[in-house]
Amino acid sequence: GEEVWLSLLVYKTRAAPSKQPALGCHLRSLSSWLKMVTLPCLSLILFVWSQVPGLQSQEFQFGPCRAEGVNLQQLREAFWTIQETVQAQDNNTSVRLLRQEVLQNVSDAESCYLIHALLKFYLNTVFKNYHKRAEFKTLKSFSTLANNFIVIMSKLQPTENEMFSVSESAHKRFLLFHRAFKRLDIEAALKKALGEVDILLTWMEKFYKI
Repeated sequence: GEEVWLSLLVYKTRAAPSKQPALGCHLRSLSSWLKMVTLPCLSLILFVWSQVPGLQSQEFQFGPCRAEGVNLQQLREAFWTIQETVQAQDNNTSVRLLRQEVLQNVSDAESCYLIHALLKFYLNTVFKNYHKRAEFKTLKSFSTLANNFIVIMSKLQPTENEMFSVSESAHKRFLLFHRAFKRLDIEAALKKALGEVDILLTWMEKFYKI
């Protein structure tokens, strides 16, 4: 079955009466929703999500950080639905944001910091801005990706006890990605980043356990 939160989000894409039912907090749009990731309503969403049968045996293990109850296959299928559309819009085929220097030979200790930074960036920058340009037929898959990224990021909490050198090393990797993104025109950068979700998922799969 589909997640409760996804159903709510898809509902928001349709025409709706001026007064909508409240579920802990009012969500005006996907953009404002992404800004409210840390609000109390998220705890309710995560609680409902954690009760979905069959998901608890699947988890990501990024070094000391774990994220249970995430279906990697669902993430892939959501991206496959929009892959052809977003990658066809990418005209900068010689540029790669998630290149080897960013994702290759990442230690387990680094992985928690790196994935947390990448998912936060995708939510706050890529998804938040690209959804305004997304075609209606892709919104459901787009929402599935965003929902899953929120769940994973909310459960990954890098510990303060890790060595500073580890977090600094992971931060340098993220900066390579971020600087490459900033060098592109914003429209091109958003399309490029979204088109590379498959690269991100392939890397994340190394840390996926069933």
